[in-house]
Amino acid sequence: MTMTTPPPIQAPPRVLDHINSPADLQALDAAQLRQVAEEIRALIIGTVSRTGGHLAANLGVVELTLALLRVFDPPRDKIVWDVSHQTYAYKILTGRRERFSTLRQYGGISGFLRRDESPSDAFGAGHSGTAISAALGMAVARDRLGGDEHVVAVVGDGSMGCGIVFEALNNATLARRLIVILNDNEMSISANVGALSKYLGKLLVNPQYNRWKRSIESVMGRGLGGMNWLKKAYLKTEETLKGMFLRSVLFEELGLRYVGPIDGHDIETLISALTIARDANQPILLHVSTQKGRGYPYAEEEPERWHGTSAFDISSGKTSVPATGGPVYSQVFGTVLGRLAEADSRVVAITAAMPAGTGLGDFATRFPTRFFDVGIAEEHAVIFAAGLATRGMIPVFAVYSTFAQRAIDCVIHDVALQNLPVILCLDRAGIVGDDGPTHHGIFDLPLLRSVPNLILMQPKDEAELASMLTSAVRWERPVVIRYPRGRGPGTPIPENPPVLEIGKAEVIRPGTTVQIWALGDQIPVALQAATLLMARGLSVGVVNPRFVRPLDHDLMYAQAREAKIWVTLENGVAAGGFGSAMAEHLAKVGFNGPVLRFGWPDEFIPHGDPALLIERYGLTPGAIAESILSEARRVIPEFGG
Repeated sequence: MTMTTPPPIQAPPRVLDHINSPADLQALDAAQLRQVAEEIRALIIGTVSRTGGHLAANLGVVELTLALLRVFDPPRDKIVWDVSHQTYAYKILTGRRERFSTLRQYGGISGFLRRDESPSDAFGAGHSGTAISAALGMAVARDRLGGDEHVVAVVGDGSMGCGIVFEALNNATLARRLIVILNDNEMSISANVGALSKYLGKLLVNPQYNRWKRSIESVMGRGLGGMNWLKKAYLKTEETLKGMFLRSVLFEELGLRYVGPIDGHDIETLISALTIARDANQPILLHVSTQKGRGYPYAEEEPERWHGTSAFDISSGKTSVPATGGPVYSQVFGTVLGRLAEADSRVVAITAAMPAGTGLGDFATRFPTRFFDVGIAEEHAVIFAAGLATRGMIPVFAVYSTFAQRAIDCVIHDVALQNLPVILCLDRAGIVGDDGPTHHGIFDLPLLRSVPNLILMQPKDEAELASMLTSAVRWERPVVIRYPRGRGPGTPIPENPPVLEIGKAEVIRPGTTVQIWALGDQIPVALQAATLLMARGLSVGVVNPRFVRPLDHDLMYAQAREAKIWVTLENGVAAGGFGSAMAEHLAKVGFNGPVLRFGWPDEFIPHGDPALLIERYGLTPGAIAESILSEARRVIPEFGG
């Protein structure tokens, strides 16, 4: 008997491979749309496992994205996302599927929406709270210009706790038609906090209201065709029942017709609801309930951990990047602040929806009555801290440098002007890599270094961060401490960190001809450049300034007597930053030589691996040394190197 080998089982063809634009979704039936949803999830998980990125939020909005692109037609219709780190499925379905493997890579597609990346990206954003304001502007412009396109704002990931959102909602009736989709996944980055979150929770769990909605929407999901009278009856009845069951209809009081909550993973129901919203002739808010991390068990179980991730192994959920070196600066900050809180009951901690990211998770557990998560509300956080300070508390607000940009006026007007002892700890100061220009923390130095009463510092290592935080608590003055993303050099944290002398720099390597003042994480770069320069016959000093404000005027005056060239290094934009402050003060002490300022140029820096960006912008020790050598040949006649 001849045995024949059965043919291999062929995997079903991927529907996603034939989706190159939203128009390709129109011919798909419900089963095919569900298949596309799972294929998109697999593509997102596979790509992010290699590139890193925002995983949990993106897995939660796949069905919502499919429904949006089935009902609306970008770029003609404008879809604005808040925050746009939840747009991976949107990118895949709007012509970027073949480039999706380049996600967050230098020269590849961004992890956020960018108007210069695709005409479908109506508005770029990496910070919370902007979508409704931007969409309202687009809708008002449409009405003035006589257009008929639809404008949709997708608000999610905790953005509803941001004050900007309510400023926009207060003006929502300026537009004739506007659709706001509240993607309620019960999480921002960390668990949502505050009265609004509790209000939305009541909407989601009211049993009578939701039983009624499920029965009606099962009919709606089968399609109403031309039965407009039934649609109107549904909407009128829903409005009455909401008033009965929910007591207060917050959004309708603000002028938006409220629809929801509905299941954000039921594509057919989503399409029906979005069609109703599309055909309405008034501002609409559609409340959608989604699950963050859906489809990947590890992300479903720990959505906060999987909000943003480095590369990882899909099967085990373990990150691929080994932990080397000392603890990350965020952990050092949290450890030291905990010690200070033990010793002084006036010390309290504040975060804007980022307890884990800023190193405050342990503090929140140990000191629950002295820990305040105010949600995504950086301006409020600073003024709240100022109020605490007026009553003798010592508030410490930990926030990413990029998000602190929103609160600059509050730092000036509410803290520094009143000389209140508020401590701002700016995490992720400097280049942060793959998240790109919306998240690089390179503008804090120019924004803050001219503010009176403010003490502005950056540590060179973990021990110095401990000293700066300890000193700030003792000084009882307005203080800003900035530190980079990632790990320090591994310097042990002293049990009793010394209190620093305000404005006193540290000479790390003595020298005369060239003086390099390098801020914080740039000191290793300065030492390597100095070694290269000394090998060419130059006497090079390296200084750790510690303070950007006030600068060590006495040391500058002493060094200026012999120095021929001054060099500054900073992990921030050079225009108006630390180097600019040094140049201003050097002119005051009579230094007439060249001041070479090394930092990021006067432009928005793209996303990419930090090492690649440093190479690309000529900020390596070798490139810096060559620039200094070239200047030495020009200004020092006797130098032959």
